[in-house]
Amino acid sequence: MALLPILHFPDERLRRLAEPVAAVDDEIKRLVEDMFETMYDAPGVGLAAPQVDVSKRVIVIDVSEGRSEPLALINPCITVMDGVEEMEEGCLSVPGIYENVERAAAVQVNYLDRDGNACEIHADGLLAVCLQHEIDHLDGKLFVDYLTEIKRQRIKKKMEKARRQTL
Repeated sequence: MALLPILHFPDERLRRLAEPVAAVDDEIKRLVEDMFETMYDAPGVGLAAPQVDVSKRVIVIDVSEGRSEPLALINPCITVMDGVEEMEEGCLSVPGIYENVERAAAVQVNYLDRDGNACEIHADGLLAVCLQHEIDHLDGKLFVDYLTEIKRQRIKKKMEKARRQTL
């Protein structure tokens, strides 16, 4: 397993549309393991492949307290959205920034697991928010896109300044 570098907003690679996974092979399984290691190390509760500069429709999530419920979703697709909920969100690609975002309160998602089996999950609360957040990454969308233009620009400038200071 390996820790993967996480791209930071406003890196344009985060805006690419991720490609569907044709087959769950050893390469995808290795990617999933590396993504879990990277997410846990960061630490975070979700990570999408585009955040580690891999343009594949793969996400990993673990919203459990003890990091004991890892969930890998390959080619996830939201099939049902219900209700509305506002929750504070952060993102490993936008470190140190937390803002309230309105999303569906409950979702149903179809996906392939890490063995290539077709699965379906029904989620609400933090897991529903996390699923929506990570699937957005696969479509080149970030949680800052739900904010006002003024907030988004302020965050962009802050992130650019932080990047310059680390160079």
